[in-house]
Amino acid sequence: MERISVFDIFKIGIGPSSSHTMGPWRAAQRFLRELARDGHYDHVESVQIDLYGSLAKTGKGHGTDLAVLLGLNGDDPVTIPVEEVEPKLAHIRTTRTLLLGGQKTIPFDPEQDVIFLYNEVLPYHANGLTFRAFFRNGAGFSQTYYSVGGGFVEKEGEENMTATITLPYPIDRGADLARWCREEGKTIDEIVFQNERTWRFPEDIRKGLLDIWEAMRQAVFKGCHTDGVLPGGLNVTRRANAISTKLLGERPYRNVTEWMDQIRQSDCTFQFILKWVSCFALAVNEENAAFGRVVTAPTNGAAGVIPAVIMYYACFCPEFDGDDGIVRFMLTAGELGSLFKKGATISAAMGGCQAEIGVSSAMAAGALTACLGGSPGQAMMAAEIAMEHHLGMTCDPIAGLVQVPCIERNTMGAIKAITAAQIALESDPAKAKISLDAVIKTMKETAEDMNHKYKETADGGLAMQFTLGLVEC
Repeated sequence: MERISVFDIFKIGIGPSSSHTMGPWRAAQRFLRELARDGHYDHVESVQIDLYGSLAKTGKGHGTDLAVLLGLNGDDPVTIPVEEVEPKLAHIRTTRTLLLGGQKTIPFDPEQDVIFLYNEVLPYHANGLTFRAFFRNGAGFSQTYYSVGGGFVEKEGEENMTATITLPYPIDRGADLARWCREEGKTIDEIVFQNERTWRFPEDIRKGLLDIWEAMRQAVFKGCHTDGVLPGGLNVTRRANAISTKLLGERPYRNVTEWMDQIRQSDCTFQFILKWVSCFALAVNEENAAFGRVVTAPTNGAAGVIPAVIMYYACFCPEFDGDDGIVRFMLTAGELGSLFKKGATISAAMGGCQAEIGVSSAMAAGALTACLGGSPGQAMMAAEIAMEHHLGMTCDPIAGLVQVPCIERNTMGAIKAITAAQIALESDPAKAKISLDAVIKTMKETAEDMNHKYKETADGGLAMQFTLGLVEC
């Protein structure tokens, strides 16, 4: 099976979708690299992109067309200033040109050269896209890629080379993880840390995870301090700012650290904490919907769950252990997420929203349990509980936008994760009737049985009720 790093599960990028925005963006970058590798780059006269299946049906709402433009334009989702996204896109539309790879200007008409094939689906995956480059001599070069969820991209016909990597503790299933923890007498994060050393030096692992946490923290803070209406035409009003302001009142702060300190020092009733957790999740996914910078965890559509639960841990739990606790949380969550990717899917186009919110909730539940002193068995039990109560969740975004019901679902996923952790901490994993592996297998089977219209197509569920004008206020 795949050998997946925690840094593959957690990736910094631009919203609103990991599979429909981040993945196509990365595919465009790969296409450019392959053009350069084969010596074709200087001969390119024009390019076209075909979007298939789910990428076509919800591509406009998810910004798929915008992502491939920026990728071909030589921009990177990690480093591009968020405020430059729209001006760059406006320049491409207005001039009808593309700065291929940031180096060579070619004619490009987004209305003609990005082709939405709504009724065609490639056999390998619902999220397929083909890039075609045309050369001066009349020849050309094309390549097909698949955005398989969480920002992961696979090229058609390409073998999985990660399977050849040798890890000290190879893990394909939850049973493998449990066995290594038991035999080595280590926690989940300790096992995962040793595996991560295959790819990075110890100090780089820690720094990288803390950098990811900082990106999450900044997304929460920015979302809680930005109001207005989300783009896309649904006129969804942002709510996190109003909730944060109401909860904190006139308490002074100058930055995210002082803001969190003020939250810690204020009221800690159940209702207060519940509102804050929901606010944290709303904040991140409002940023995501506004093409802001977030972290796939394991997807963009579910990007608010894990930051909200870490904020809960950092602001309201006496067990919070500073940076060590953050690293423990991220390592544990990342490994749990990789189990779902290996055993099922983290693509809503293949599995519905259980593959996004369900997986993120399971990751957060297991990681929180570990950070609150739970055993590896209890952490995996928490992940199982969280997923068990997301099985069958459909992906039915209204108007193809990652807004309704996606944003609110992040609040539910976060709350379920905290609840699952509390149940697991008071339970004996040896008495559990369903294992983590069993729930992953069930999720995969449920995804396979689910009607295609409930898999990120905007052709069913709430999306259709809205289209038909049946939504009432």
